Amino acid sequence: MTPDTIVQAEVAIVGAGPAGLMAAHLLHRAGISTVAIDVRTRHEIETTHRAGILEANSARLLVDSGVSDRVLSEGHEHEGTYLRFAGRSHRIDFKKLVGESVWLYPQQEVFIDLADARARDGGDVRFGVRDVNVEGVETERPTVAFTEADGTRVEMRAAYVIGSDGSRSVCRDLVPEDRRVRRFREYPFAWFGILAEAPISWDELIYANSDHGFALVSQRTDTVQRLYFQCDPTDDVEEWSDDRIWERLQLCLAGDDGFRLHEGPVIQKSVLPFRSFVQEPMRWGRLLLAGDAAHTVPPTGARGLNLAIHDVRVLADVLTRAVTARDDSVLEEYAERALARVWRAQSFSYWMTQMLHLPADGSEFDRRRQLGELDNLVSTRAGQTYLAEQYTGWPSEG
Repeated sequence: MTPDTIVQAEVAIVGAGPAGLMAAHLLHRAGISTVAIDVRTRHEIETTHRAGILEANSARLLVDSGVSDRVLSEGHEHEGTYLRFAGRSHRIDFKKLVGESVWLYPQQEVFIDLADARARDGGDVRFGVRDVNVEGVETERPTVAFTEADGTRVEMRAAYVIGSDGSRSVCRDLVPEDRRVRRFREYPFAWFGILAEAPISWDELIYANSDHGFALVSQRTDTVQRLYFQCDPTDDVEEWSDDRIWERLQLCLAGDDGFRLHEGPVIQKSVLPFRSFVQEPMRWGRLLLAGDAAHTVPPTGARGLNLAIHDVRVLADVLTRAVTARDDSVLEEYAERALARVWRAQSFSYWMTQMLHLPADGSEFDRRRQLGELDNLVSTRAGQTYLAEQYTGWPSEG
């Protein structure tokens, strides 16, 4: 189909969520022109509530790169977290152990900051497009064709394409089937997540392991809380009444210390299946995959958004040098640098997941071994330090 208009950019970005917009922002700061597109509208993205724990360096990047300092004024700094098992809570003091914190700042707020920054800086971001088609990534001039919301057919011509189009990525399929490897692990459980109108039950996150399954106590605002508990991936949310939800959560958090959650009306509920996934290579020709398009992790370790931010931090460095020097050979660095962190994050997320969730068809030995692992973790400084180092994030390159 003949396009109605042709757009030129040095980098085309397919997927304008946090990963895509952070890539556009960092490339803009390096003087590289970009156009970012997304099939979702901006309203759809910013009203989809998703959890958000930012590593120290992810929070710093938002501030230091000039995106926004709202994470500092409206986010919540957490200097530690709690592991709860056998009816008792154990605090892991991040500040004391490794001198860092994490920030509770929902992913949609990160997106809003980035979208506002791109608008402020005159960035070209197009939401609500359709009929996206990427071609020629193995040539020197890839193209991205799409239809605007008003029906205008656009052809974007770029030197490079970033595929940051999420876990249902179409860009990842551009790597030929016989040249790609997909490694993944399916989990036999999911999270039942709720938003509830209720006061804060605790000032930091609680990760709970119990005979009734895993639970996570998080916060959103002073009056709206985010909570999760382990469930079957096939569970129907309509079969879970508010009373049944609160009963399960209270059972997962119960203990001799008398701890109880503050309850209130459930205003949103969903079942969240998850898996571990990595596609290699992350680069094919002039296509580079970032974020969930290349890898996903279970939410237990809070790595997903942070991995995406690290991907595009590396990607911006590599692409800036490739564009400036007109040398594609530097692109070979990207996957090696990104994947080193991806597999470390996969290891940590898997470890947290198997340690905190009830194993499917687990024996009494498996259960007692799991409790022994948790006890060993909280009872030793080495164990606590390992968790603190992993959770707050490894130093960025350089």
